[in-house]
Amino acid sequence: MIVKAGHGSVIDPLRRAHLPESHVIELGPFLYVFPEDGCAYGPDIHVAHERVFETESHHLDGEALSFVAELTSPATRNNDLTEKVEVYGRAGVPVYLLLDMQEEQATVLWTPSAKGYESRTTRPFGEKLPIPAPFDCLLDTAGFKAP
Repeated sequence: MIVKAGHGSVIDPLRRAHLPESHVIELGPFLYVFPEDGCAYGPDIHVAHERVFETESHHLDGEALSFVAELTSPATRNNDLTEKVEVYGRAGVPVYLLLDMQEEQATVLWTPSAKGYESRTTRPFGEKLPIPAPFDCLLDTAGFKAP
């Protein structure tokens, strides 16, 4: 399956066909807490097991994430490319999708490790990017545009 661009259009096909069983994809205003790193992030797009959302709190366990996507901006780009790679990887988030709006390229990182991620693939916007397990799909970045 090919997944098209944009916050909403990226997630719609994933909702239907590529989410691991009992996982939910959200754009909502949640902060995922990473106590070992002393930080919390509110990813642009995030996937976690549905039980994580069974709370009144907007502060959720970062280790429960199965997928995170960040769209860079001039203000967040450095943090998205460095610190978040390390924090998400150390927390064991299986897939981190980085949409670099300034460089007009998409990077998927997987195989989390103590230093971040061991595997990555980058494609310029306009090409298809393979998203690894547990999603196993192609992300069509043809509609992605820099601001």
